[in-house]
Amino acid sequence: MTASLMKTRGKPELTESKTVWGQVKWFDATKGFGFVVAEGGGPDILLHANVLRNFGQSTVADGSRVHIAFQSTERGRQAVEVFDVEPPPEAARSEAERPRIDIPQVGEDVPLVPARVKWFDKAKGFGFANVFGSPEDVFVHMEVLRACGLADLAPGEAVCLRVVMGPRGMMAAEVRSWEHGHRREPDL
Repeated sequence: MTASLMKTRGKPELTESKTVWGQVKWFDATKGFGFVVAEGGGPDILLHANVLRNFGQSTVADGSRVHIAFQSTERGRQAVEVFDVEPPPEAARSEAERPRIDIPQVGEDVPLVPARVKWFDKAKGFGFANVFGSPEDVFVHMEVLRACGLADLAPGEAVCLRVVMGPRGMMAAEVRSWEHGHRREPDL
């Protein structure tokens, strides 16, 4: 547990935050929030878009597993920090939600490269990004986002991609938040 300073009705109050793993019940980027169900049960936990942005993502796919810190407030449980996001398990997706494209499987040998989203249309299910220093567009499919635990991308958003040659040119095989690509694993 960690303690943090929180204001309640203008008065600072020290509250304890607890960390849990949970599953995203739903998240709506337009509304700016969603809810997480803790693995241990209990009331839903509000996940605000600002807390998710501090982690480096603007969206999260429904069904994703998340590691968060939350605080109990007068208005209920609220996430205060996101530590990790894991994509939804394949088994949890219905047949209609399963990929209609072959998502290339890549390993750590294909580097994560910095890119900026040119545009992404969730309704169409695809968009394009530009790798820094390269004029070539990189195709980004909705199914790749879902496989990476993301639900949408915003124009101008900084991301990290694993890029491969697809049937029609460069395509993203993996999309991660900008911060994900710049996290350093702790020395063991």
